[in-house]
Amino acid sequence: MAYHLKSGESVPDEIRRIVREELESAADQLSGLGEKNRDEAIHEARKSVKKIRAVLRLVRPELGEVYPVENVRVRDLGRALSEFRDAGAILETFASLREKYRAELGKLTLGPVRRQLAREKREHARTANIQQALFRTAVALRRTVRRMNAWPLNQDGFEAIGPGFEQTYRLGREGLARVKKDPTDENYHEWRKAVKYHWYHLRLLERLWTDGLTGYEKSLKDLETWLGNDHNLVVLRERIKANPSAYGAARTTDLALELIGKYQQELRANSLSLAEQIYAEKPGHVRHHMRGVWDAWKSHE
Repeated sequence: MAYHLKSGESVPDEIRRIVREELESAADQLSGLGEKNRDEAIHEARKSVKKIRAVLRLVRPELGEVYPVENVRVRDLGRALSEFRDAGAILETFASLREKYRAELGKLTLGPVRRQLAREKREHARTANIQQALFRTAVALRRTVRRMNAWPLNQDGFEAIGPGFEQTYRLGREGLARVKKDPTDENYHEWRKAVKYHWYHLRLLERLWTDGLTGYEKSLKDLETWLGNDHNLVVLRERIKANPSAYGAARTTDLALELIGKYQQELRANSLSLAEQIYAEKPGHVRHHMRGVWDAWKSHE
């Protein structure tokens, strides 16, 4: 399975191939055909769903009225998986928090917080009938494969993807300006989604990468990771604040919230600094540059 456009193939054919492979991979994971355990299978399936939504955004101008319909369907499938994945992701984030501030914690392990998070994860899996839910999601993913053949993908070459590539970059640039002006949790979350889509779009063009684009992709990945960690910390913070007594004594929860805030401050400062470099160019210039790289790639086929 290759999440990039291959040389010598038409863009419509490659878009369908990539989406089909990601849909089938996600469905197989959720049906127990993959090699991962359940938590890992859900995680991999969610990544496939996000990749599919990124592809949809890349060819949004081509899809026309089909785009909002399919985007909502795939989005809802991802949300269904998020219900099961989020609890595990929050536990992983908490483990990273404890590791990062191990020296400051000393003998304080924040054990009550971890035990409550683990308890919530087990309880949710028990009450949500997870196996049946995953089976239904797998069936819905396979239905999307059948519908995909009717998608109106006709444009070939860079013009099939150039407008979508530029628009996603533009959204990331606008998201950066928005969080600088109004640094709310919601604005950071929305910005993170635009960054992730742009990163996935660059990955689709992996075969075009020069040394400069390889470094650019690495920077994008770092930015997306930092913003993802920030979002997980937001969720963790709100969960503790909603019912602090469930997570231990006041001393424990106050310390946990203090470290969460400290980590968020670092992540956001790093993200803003790196993003100023990533989004320095105007969207039209970025599209023009990628067109030149595309043409050079095609000339060597």
